[in-house]
Amino acid sequence: MASEIPEKQWAQVIEKTGGPVEYKQIPVRKPGPDEVLVNIKFSGVCHTDLHAVNGDWPLPTKLPLVGGHEGAGIVVAKGDLVNDIEIGDHAGVKWINGSCLGCDFCQQSDEPLCAKALLSGYTVDGTFQQYCIAKAAHVARLHKDIPLDAVAPVLCAGITVYKGLKESGAKPGQTVAIVGAGGGLGSLAQQYAKAMGLHTIAIDSGEEKRKMCLEQLGSNAFVDFATSKDVVKDVQAATEDGLGPHAVILVAVNEKPFQQAAEYVRPRGTVVCIGLPANAYLKAPVFESVIKMITIKGSYVGNRKDSAEALDFFRRGLIKSPFKVIGLSELQKVYDLMHKNQIAGRYVLDMEK
Repeated sequence: MASEIPEKQWAQVIEKTGGPVEYKQIPVRKPGPDEVLVNIKFSGVCHTDLHAVNGDWPLPTKLPLVGGHEGAGIVVAKGDLVNDIEIGDHAGVKWINGSCLGCDFCQQSDEPLCAKALLSGYTVDGTFQQYCIAKAAHVARLHKDIPLDAVAPVLCAGITVYKGLKESGAKPGQTVAIVGAGGGLGSLAQQYAKAMGLHTIAIDSGEEKRKMCLEQLGSNAFVDFATSKDVVKDVQAATEDGLGPHAVILVAVNEKPFQQAAEYVRPRGTVVCIGLPANAYLKAPVFESVIKMITIKGSYVGNRKDSAEALDFFRRGLIKSPFKVIGLSELQKVYDLMHKNQIAGRYVLDMEK
């Protein structure tokens, strides 16, 4: 262990389900044989982190819990078995903190489906702390020319939407609708779609998000679900032939958009569900779904290869995450804005503030 690593650190800790988060000092842990200790410099704040506070997913959380799973920083210590990443290297701590590496899913590059997967900021302590433990096999390798504040949101939001776009099967020149386009995931999904040669229809509400989607993120059309008299018709009308998008990427945090997507996707289209509204259900009209031969599927986070690909898009300058930096001590303010659905882009926490 390096001598400059402190014994105590600042962190945001959930002591009980429902919160609030408590900003306080906790011990710095030492990495196990197959783990690394990452000095987190910046961490994005994802809507999943709010679910961890509220405990409203059917998945038990560790308590007390340090949330967060979009942490970018520097490796400062490592276990004896770690030989493919060095102290001083830049690394990202993602949602998948570790997996068994030996089950059928891990062997087929589906490690997010591993029954023993460790989830940062949910089943193990995450990145809302200055020093975070993760399995060496799963930390993202970050080139040192990548700014750590800007890349933080890519470590979950970017990788997740990139995986969803791959799962959609949409081809260059085709159109995807992105529902929840103005949020952290949606703002990145538009850019990945554009970089992959896809046309995009952004679906969200509000003038700020409309301007961001059309003027900054390159979407071809914007449908405001709050002011539209018929969302289904408006989305279909935004495509050149009026038949609707070839795929729909759902990153919304409410249930209703999940019910509409099957209605406006084109025949043979694919609806990809990524967002996880609490206690929500998928519903689709059986008749239209059958005669249109649509596909409805879920897409979880990306595997390690997806992560490397998504990060390469970012490194080449094709992805720019709209974000605002605030201090780690101000995390509760972000959660308050999430409750009000008032966040455009992503908030990133500076661990030194």
